[in-house]
Amino acid sequence: KCAENLDFKRVLWYNYHMETQEITVEKLLKIIEEKDRTIAELKQQVQWFMEQIRLAKHRQFGISSEQTNVHQMNLFNEAEAAADLTAPEPSLSEVKAHYRKKRTRLTTDKLPEDLPVEIIEHELPESERICSDCGSEMHTMGREIREELKIIPAKAVIVRHVRHVYSCRNCEETSDRVPVVKADMPEPVIKGSFASPETIAHIATQKFMMASPLYRQEQEWKQNGILLSRQTMSNWLIKACEEWLEPIYEKMKQRLCSHDVLHGDETVLQVLKEPGKAAQSKSYMWLFRTSGEAKHQIILYDYQPDRKHTHPEEFLKGFSGYLHADGYEGYHKLPENITVIGCWAHMRRKLVEAMKALPKDKQADSNAAKGVEYCDKLFHLERQFALLTPEDRRRERERLSKPLMDEFYDWIGNLNALPKILLGRAVQYARTQRKYLERYLLDGRLEISNNRAERSIKPFVIGRKNWIFCNTPNGARASAVYYSLIETARENGLNPFEYLSWIFTQVPNLGKTGYVTTIEDFLPGSTKIPQKVYIPKPKRQDPEKYAWEEEDI
Repeated sequence: KCAENLDFKRVLWYNYHMETQEITVEKLLKIIEEKDRTIAELKQQVQWFMEQIRLAKHRQFGISSEQTNVHQMNLFNEAEAAADLTAPEPSLSEVKAHYRKKRTRLTTDKLPEDLPVEIIEHELPESERICSDCGSEMHTMGREIREELKIIPAKAVIVRHVRHVYSCRNCEETSDRVPVVKADMPEPVIKGSFASPETIAHIATQKFMMASPLYRQEQEWKQNGILLSRQTMSNWLIKACEEWLEPIYEKMKQRLCSHDVLHGDETVLQVLKEPGKAAQSKSYMWLFRTSGEAKHQIILYDYQPDRKHTHPEEFLKGFSGYLHADGYEGYHKLPENITVIGCWAHMRRKLVEAMKALPKDKQADSNAAKGVEYCDKLFHLERQFALLTPEDRRRERERLSKPLMDEFYDWIGNLNALPKILLGRAVQYARTQRKYLERYLLDGRLEISNNRAERSIKPFVIGRKNWIFCNTPNGARASAVYYSLIETARENGLNPFEYLSWIFTQVPNLGKTGYVTTIEDFLPGSTKIPQKVYIPKPKRQDPEKYAWEEEDI
């Protein structure tokens, strides 16, 4: 009986589990659709991962330049690509046959003519100036000259100010009141400190222009026998900034906001002791600067603890005009009196990344390469318009750039790209940013890209790689002010060290006899800035004196 019961149970299990299940057509189609969808998603993920791998390899081992390969297939005909609207018409003239001597290689290395010259004469002793043939005394028939550049390292000097105090001897003997008169003596940059204007200017330029952190400067001072701690140097920089540089910074900000066209950008910054934030959290350094149409350039940095759109709105209070920016959404929330202009360099960069993420044999014929060529043509036209007046530039853009841009967007509209791959993201960026990218056509003073701001923020990014972080918010704000003055000085042809030294000498004595009288006198373009503060411009080399050798062409 036990065996019979066991067989019966086996039969029941088989009938239950092996019974054929009925599946409807709708259910079967749904299963197939889900499988196809899963396969498509997996293929898209694999493609995305392969793009990321190729792009990461290129970033690590490839060149960082985004220049277009001249051998790449051109979307446009040769005549349009080689056209130069700024080139004058050639004129015909008859020339006689001539021979030209082989010229030396053109070099960009040239020493300034106003450098002091130290002359060392190399002469024979009188006993050796005797002719070996006849025994007569020899004379100097010529001189061979060799020049060298001699570097004298910076040296420290103690400047001791001795102030004479005068009194009347006659009154000392005959009167109960003795007049006392003190000689004039300039005010120090920091009272109670042995810091001089040159010392603070040197520390500032080393840190904010040469990207040398204070701990490295501390080691350099120590090697010269001077014990100067990084904490003391930091205190000097912050104290001098708060007392003397911030009023100049605010005046520069007022002048900046009086312009009609500006550029803006931002980058991350780590501040260790930011109240209410972890040391690892991100803070931001914002940048705003004048455009190419300004006669005197102004570059200002602004430290903020986050990336909220309220910060550029607060900084640009009183400004009304055009602002070049990237695709960050925070700029698009600015008031209506600020018209945001998109950046075609960012548009092109996304297409370049999509092209570089492809296998090399597929890059030239890819849709990403075609998009890059559209952008290259727009930039090529801008180079042709560079010497035109703003009004003529606007008309030429309307005539040539706008049809090309419309053609680009027609091509984008017909492009089918997966949304999660790099090309799909570039297409999405082009579509969402279109109204901002087209706005540079509105005014001839506007530029096609925001590269001007990106170039100006690069010194801060290079410095950040060296000093890594700021310790306190006060230090971050002081860094913003120093970067502003130094980069503004460089942009206007001023020597940053001489400029800061002159400021720290003048501003504590503002209004006194022999010193400047207003804050405006410190701004670029002021006639009060001494000539020695400007970087001397080297004279242009004679093109006929130097020429490229034929094998170098």
